Amino acid sequence: MNTSPSNGDIVLVDLGMVAKVRPCLVLCSRPDRERTVSIIAPLTQEIRGGESEIAFAKPPWLAQVCVVNLSGIGSVERHRIQRRLGPFPSEKLKEAKSVLAKMFDLELPPAVAGGQEPGQ
Repeated sequence: MNTSPSNGDIVLVDLGMVAKVRPCLVLCSRPDRERTVSIIAPLTQEIRGGESEIAFAKPPWLAQVCVVNLSGIGSVERHRIQRRLGPFPSEKLKEAKSVLAKMFDLELPPAVAGGQEPGQ
């Protein structure tokens, strides 16, 4: 990918190994200035209804209905990101942040927990 991804992008990522190339949600495009990684969560068609899954309406550029699997969070070198597929719905990105905060036992600022970004 010629440009860096942005938070909330759905991108196609070469995850290597057996996982192959998959769509992923970019949770944090640049977590550290010293590293060339992005933090991502894979999309999966294996919908189990778990609390770490974020369901969303299927956009036309995805072949099948899927969910974001926050249990699969990881980092990838940005050169493994092949291309941007499209945007993730902003209200669902806020939901993902809330679920991550709960998973890691973190407290979100009230504005974010209430569905508003700081400064709005």
